[in-house]
Amino acid sequence: MTATVEILHATCVAVEGHGLLILGPSGAGKSSLALRLTSFGAALVSDDRTRVEAVAGELVATCPNADLQGLIEVRGVGLLRAPAVPSVVIRLVVDLGQPETDRLPPRREVTIQGVRLPLVLHPQNDHLPDALMLYLRHGRQA
Repeated sequence: MTATVEILHATCVAVEGHGLLILGPSGAGKSSLALRLTSFGAALVSDDRTRVEAVAGELVATCPNADLQGLIEVRGVGLLRAPAVPSVVIRLVVDLGQPETDRLPPRREVTIQGVRLPLVLHPQNDHLPDALMLYLRHGRQA
């Protein structure tokens, strides 16, 4: 059976070996969120377009273009170099295109390439980067 590769309109970062896939429409803030996360110690995998492939039951993300690896677009500033890693196993997905309305949301999931992953929707507050760093490093209680 041949693995299927897909290029998503998404940004991806790694936090201590745990991958975060950031989904959302153009202008939703994917690169801005990744920029904030890199300032907290995350490493960039890819900006704006992410190659994903299911490997042994896990979703692996890489940059689809070697020339763009380690580069992040910052509107109003330009292309910046960022600490980068070549690939990461995705452990969490955040969708900036779907608002979160629950104060304590239920566990949500999304399936990509047949792999079920935890999903966080876009909360209407400014602590999302901080919360995602804690989630990736320490997990979620309930």
